[in-house]
Amino acid sequence: MESDLGEWKFRRFQPLLDVEVWVKDNKAEAYTATYVNDRAEREHPTRLGPTDLVNVFVTRYQKPDGVLREMVRFVRRLAQEAGYQVDEAKIGGVRVVTIAGHDEWWAMWAASGAVVKIGGRGRIDAPGDVVSDYGKRYPSLIEGGVLEGPLPPGPEEQPDKNAPYDPDNPTPDWDKYHPKK
Repeated sequence: MESDLGEWKFRRFQPLLDVEVWVKDNKAEAYTATYVNDRAEREHPTRLGPTDLVNVFVTRYQKPDGVLREMVRFVRRLAQEAGYQVDEAKIGGVRVVTIAGHDEWWAMWAASGAVVKIGGRGRIDAPGDVVSDYGKRYPSLIEGGVLEGPLPPGPEEQPDKNAPYDPDNPTPDWDKYHPKK
């Protein structure tokens, strides 16, 4: 969004050359926006620190198929790497996955046909008002237990609820599965 968001003033927008979360057979374009804390800019305009800036990455896909699944795979892979702490949280009313490590902190979520990531280097959180504003435009599809539960179905991997039981390849009991438990 190329506009101010509460105390965060819009400063820069640019398209990116690559996307972070790749979804097979689903082309995407990524963009970034940078915001500066208005109070900090007034108080010390020549020496802004990392907590005075927040970056927002939005990746828009041609179709919503597989976006949530691949975002979950991406954050689970980060959780397995040394140096990253990945958790679930709610910020500004938006359900997100938080990623902390290597002197950076991010809130990330999947929306219908998009992935949003807010944070930056030297940060320890994401501003609730920025997350909330982007969450209104890109409502989160993340449900509780996304880090440990079954992967969300992908476009080619929709579960067949009527398939016979295969002991070599068991599937969850979808009728009794509740993602928030």
